Amino acid sequence: MLKKITLAQARLGMYVHKIEGSWLNSPFWQSSFEIDSAEVLATMRSTGIKSLWIDTGRGLDIAAPPAAAAPVAPTAPPPFAFARVERATTREEMARAGKVIARAKGAVMTMFNEARMGRLGDLTAATDLVDDVAASVMRNQGALINLVRLKQADDYTYLHSVAVCAMMIALARQLGLPDQEVRDCGMAGLLHDLGKVAIPPEILNKPGKLTDEEFQQVKRHPVAGFEALAGWQDVPDIARDVCLHHHERFDGKGYPHGLKGEQISRHARMGAVCDVYDAITSNRPYKEGWCPAESLRRMAEWTKEGHFDPVLFAAFVKCMGIYPVGTLLRLKSSRLGVVVDNSKSLLKPIVKVFFSARSMGYIPPEEVDLSLPGLTEAIAAREEASTWGFGDISRYWANA
Repeated sequence: MLKKITLAQARLGMYVHKIEGSWLNSPFWQSSFEIDSAEVLATMRSTGIKSLWIDTGRGLDIAAPPAAAAPVAPTAPPPFAFARVERATTREEMARAGKVIARAKGAVMTMFNEARMGRLGDLTAATDLVDDVAASVMRNQGALINLVRLKQADDYTYLHSVAVCAMMIALARQLGLPDQEVRDCGMAGLLHDLGKVAIPPEILNKPGKLTDEEFQQVKRHPVAGFEALAGWQDVPDIARDVCLHHHERFDGKGYPHGLKGEQISRHARMGAVCDVYDAITSNRPYKEGWCPAESLRRMAEWTKEGHFDPVLFAAFVKCMGIYPVGTLLRLKSSRLGVVVDNSKSLLKPIVKVFFSARSMGYIPPEEVDLSLPGLTEAIAAREEASTWGFGDISRYWANA
């Protein structure tokens, strides 16, 4: 049974279900954990935590409940709290992000299969997954987002949901949204394409151009997903809305309802940006993904044409960086390198150089932080890997 207690009532052997307060102000990266040492208890008492929820089915109860207030099971889930985590470099976070992605793939496959068979979904696993993704994003905003971009075409349907979940969390934090809203945005990203279970696989994975009739079937997936979620309990309204409206366009030319401007909720406008970015940077059965920087350039053009909310797209660029991880650059020294991390300056990322355009040969890899004061090195141009015959350059940053 879940029970709300004060910090003064906490003791060894209890199982914490949730800590009340901001996730960003909690010292624990996990949302649930056992108080298994005096050190954990001391840490809790040093942070100003006022109250928490314990699970008496998994740990000890309070020693003696106050007579005037008999314990009562909560009528609503306890409030969500972000876990405060220390920032990690891309190199430090990649291994952890890889494990999150591996777990996420199985969880999303199960969730989609349940929906495909018409079963009502259980959001417990989805909620835990959103927590894991959010913790990774807070340690390093780019690691998981960029690593999941390397998904194989066969994994696209499932890992696309994970990628959009991560980007929705990052964008929501960039916009300064409240903690619970950030979490709901993550859940919206995870569930936004649930309606694709209604699309025949031969259409969903077709390598060639869709016929008009096939495209009409694809366009029904937002409504199919919304209808599927109607029977699921505890799905945030934000998630239902993003599922239904993430293909609406700011100029009113989207679907399914042709909404325009602020007729579309901010969350659905966020979902549209995140959904398209992952789609065009990923390898699909019918095309290779575009370079992240080239994708942002094209999306900027589409924004001018009315596809995206310009304010939200600008915030998204701040999240990803003008030169996202994985972008190939030529520096003024004629060295070529790939962006492995962002710095405090959007225009001066950290680059791993590995090739000399002067000698036309590979050189020992070296990381160059272009934001360092006094550095004369700078970006000369963005390059395409195929132009130089490099093939897959992910090895230079995925194992950064």
